[in-house]
Amino acid sequence: MTFTIRPARPGEAGLVLDFIRELAVYEKLLHEVVATEAGIAAALFGPEPKVFCDIAEWEGEPVGFAVWFYTYSTFNGRHGIWLEDLYVRAAARGRGIGKALIAGLARRCVAEGLPRLAWWVLNWNEPSRVFYRALGAVAQDEWTVKRLEGEALARLGAEG
Repeated sequence: MTFTIRPARPGEAGLVLDFIRELAVYEKLLHEVVATEAGIAAALFGPEPKVFCDIAEWEGEPVGFAVWFYTYSTFNGRHGIWLEDLYVRAAARGRGIGKALIAGLARRCVAEGLPRLAWWVLNWNEPSRVFYRALGAVAQDEWTVKRLEGEALARLGAEG
């Protein structure tokens, strides 16, 4: 059994978008996916990428991904990593692939002197919550996520 994790390659934007859609179906959020293959290609493989993707392969077949980017903590005065999406196809779960994807990001944090790796998990997704707790992840319950988008974002952005 061979297992590898590697950076996504130019020409794989369609694969990344497939993973995004599969994750969205699992999270019951497919209706929110408006990403395009061209947009993903530009974000991941453009001249100055600001987002990155690791692909997990089992026996040479892509079975999962992690999309991530660097953040910055003013309190720490240092960067960290934000794990935007983690997904492993159902048939490949239970083999340690999700853990390996997160562990790879943790190794990157350690190697680069980054003090934190963070992500969100949906409150109803108890299997993932249990998995993350087993890794040692701690919920940040004292924070509430806020989002500005759509009409409210446009309205505020139009103010002088």
